[in-house]
Amino acid sequence: MQGSTVNSEQVIAVSQDGHGGHLEDHPDHRIFGLFMFFVAESFIFLGLFAAYLTFRAVTPAWPPEGTPELELLLPGVNSIILISSSFVIHKAEEAIKENDVKGVQLWFAITAAMGALFLVGQGYEYAHLEFGLTTNLFASTFYVLTGFHGLHVTFGLLLIGAVLWRSRKEGHYSADSKFGIEAAELYWHFVDVIWIILFILLYLL
Repeated sequence: MQGSTVNSEQVIAVSQDGHGGHLEDHPDHRIFGLFMFFVAESFIFLGLFAAYLTFRAVTPAWPPEGTPELELLLPGVNSIILISSSFVIHKAEEAIKENDVKGVQLWFAITAAMGALFLVGQGYEYAHLEFGLTTNLFASTFYVLTGFHGLHVTFGLLLIGAVLWRSRKEGHYSADSKFGIEAAELYWHFVDVIWIILFILLYLL
């Protein structure tokens, strides 16, 4: 995610025509590309959700008999942490609108800490579950769904880290050059929405 020197609506490119350089206006398709990425990822998760619901519908008992009941306390706390982090990362966008790069760094760092805490909590849950990946169909789908989501959280932390690293350069991000910040925030919101659906499917229904 490279910051630009213009806003996210327009990119100014220099073109050589043999008679000297001149400026041409080109639409900025980065946000469109980002949303297409979200659509593609959504279809992957949709396929996983559909498989889970199909297994649930055709299995006489779900979870299968003998499957230990999932605890709600830790996943519930984890969910509060992750969902709250969406409000925290939004503060970064508000900060950059005021050209407050230090504010962006603060809110992104807090968001990263909350995301990391979520992953630690998920790892702790895995370590204390009384079933493994191959115990039964429910266990397999549980690990695939939560593990795939955890992978997305990890990637989100890498995006946040990239923004924090780039923000060290003075002028890299500003009110008129904030695509990297917006992209990381939108991705984080996407991850949070997916988790809400997962939590309802796996823990509440």
